[in-house]
Amino acid sequence: MIAKHARQFDEQEHRLLAIWASDCAEHVLPYFERLYPEDDRPRNAIEAARAWERGDLAMVEARKAAFGSHAAARAANHTAARAAARAAAHAAATAHVADHARHAAAYAVKAAAAGTNGDAAIAERDWQVSRLPERLRPILFPETKPVH
Repeated sequence: MIAKHARQFDEQEHRLLAIWASDCAEHVLPYFERLYPEDDRPRNAIEAARAWERGDLAMVEARKAAFGSHAAARAANHTAARAAARAAAHAAATAHVADHARHAAAYAVKAAAAGTNGDAAIAERDWQVSRLPERLRPILFPETKPVH
């Protein structure tokens, strides 16, 4: 499970989280694009997050792309597609607040779980952890200690 507490991230960590959130959202984007091939708002949100990370887009523009992807999610009638659009929205919103990366990852897991059957959610989370820079893993995925 992703940690629920807020933490201040430095600029480099913030940008790494934007890349990671974009990767998570893009990984499940096919769940949306298969059903809504003409709606490019989630893809635009992912591209906005990447452009912000490179310094090619202002945070305010990335936020606008996030709002567009949230609107696409509201319009979607399929759980996996809706979750994939929300993942993309949160990836773009990471430009505004780094903690949105956690939500991008959580919605990506939800999209994978709704879009397939079996252990897709576990596989998605494992994939996410493998993509996250090692130094950020203990922050976003702290080990849980058994309760005695």
